Amino acid sequence: MLTLAIIKPDAVAARHTGKIIAHLEAEGFHIREAQMVRLTEDRAEAFYEVHRERPFFRPLVSFMTSGPALALVLERDEAVGHLRKVIGATDPAQAEVGTIRRLYAQSKERNAIHASDSPENAAREVAFFFPSRGKR
Repeated sequence: MLTLAIIKPDAVAARHTGKIIAHLEAEGFHIREAQMVRLTEDRAEAFYEVHRERPFFRPLVSFMTSGPALALVLERDEAVGHLRKVIGATDPAQAEVGTIRRLYAQSKERNAIHASDSPENAAREVAFFFPSRGKR
């Protein structure tokens, strides 16, 4: 099963990218594709469209366009659920010890990594960043 992860601009700027990738690989994920991206406002708005009416939408778009991010297609059994467990709670103060967000996130808003939350969203999100994956 495939899923999408995005190492967000805060973690890239803090030079945590390699440590996060090593953490993912240690958890049994295989990186099938990777791409450094710099989201435009339009692309960030399209990606986070589901949150458009939420109060955090505008700050999220601003944050995700603030610097480069690394989009990853990851594969392993139960990829979506396992990745959600590995990254931890959105708020790093509430994330379990040893999770990516507990280790590398700065705050609830600057939380180091994005992970798809369902197999359906994983398919949509992978195709968003890696269009050729949507045709396979």
